[in-house]
Amino acid sequence: MRIAQIAPLAEAVPPRLYGGTERVVSWLTEALVDLGHDVTLYASGDSETSARLIPCASEALRLQGINNHLSYTVAMIERVMRDADNYDVLHFHTDFVHFAPFRPYADRCFTTLHGRLDVPDFWPAFRAFPDMKLVSISDSQRTPIADANFVATIYHGLPADHIPFSRQGGDYLAFLGRMSPEKRPDRAIEIAIGAGMPIKMAAKVDHGDEAYFDSEIRPLLDHPLVEFIGEIGETEKSEFLGNARALLFPIDWPEPFGLVMIEAMAAGTPTIAWRNGSTPEVIDHGQSGFLVDSMDAAIAAVEACKTLPRSTVRQCFERRFTARRMAEDYLDLFAAAIGEQPDERYRPLMFAQ
Repeated sequence: MRIAQIAPLAEAVPPRLYGGTERVVSWLTEALVDLGHDVTLYASGDSETSARLIPCASEALRLQGINNHLSYTVAMIERVMRDADNYDVLHFHTDFVHFAPFRPYADRCFTTLHGRLDVPDFWPAFRAFPDMKLVSISDSQRTPIADANFVATIYHGLPADHIPFSRQGGDYLAFLGRMSPEKRPDRAIEIAIGAGMPIKMAAKVDHGDEAYFDSEIRPLLDHPLVEFIGEIGETEKSEFLGNARALLFPIDWPEPFGLVMIEAMAAGTPTIAWRNGSTPEVIDHGQSGFLVDSMDAAIAAVEACKTLPRSTVRQCFERRFTARRMAEDYLDLFAAAIGEQPDERYRPLMFAQ
């Protein structure tokens, strides 16, 4: 199958530091190539891939200090448009900016939505183009606009060997993500202190979150149990997650997926997650972690994680969240659209309607 993958230009594919969408695009692209497909990736020029790379910016826009990406994205869409007849399937990860020019290709055009959909400002675009096929990354994500043209929910996956399994774990709690109000780093600190356990916080502070960080979080970092590490890269992430007792994911928003949960799962580290957004779909309660609704339940879950076999956590990852499973689910979707029979090797585990 000839497949075009069209990535955002904010970060390289894969990103050097933070960048969940570009990381998923990378894992999916490599898995599709490994499965024998002809894949072309439209992305920033500093991307690294075994697919055919067509650079649409010299390097990741965030690294260049470019905040408004619309002009670059529109130029990339025009380039993809020129090449469109070369592909069986066009797979976009750029929200809805391509909808109008690619409407004639709607039968073989797919858009995976990676962000939150509870923002009414976005809804007119989805309703104005009801023929454009949408893929959600959790059933919860699509709830605010359930009448849009969703053709599947396909959960993220990462390479089976990307994060090594850590049999022993460690003696601290981990927080990994952004220092933003919806991620509730304050809640994570409260859980750790309530459980009497150290917490290490590897988190990015976006420009828009600096005021929140300075006023609400920085004063909490003086506690002896709290260690703020800052933003970490992919090489440090495996050790950071693998050496933790548990990952804290105490979110206060409708999380579309939560990639860090399956990264921790791959390491064998359970997640203690607030029951919000996608977390009930990702976490198998009592197997790969614990779903909680209160601070008391979260603190109790820290103790319960001691008795949760890390091998069981890893098995949940291998069963549900590998990059190969993700790629096979997409291939089934693509094959149905272009009238091909799915390869009988493909056994989608998490393909939902």
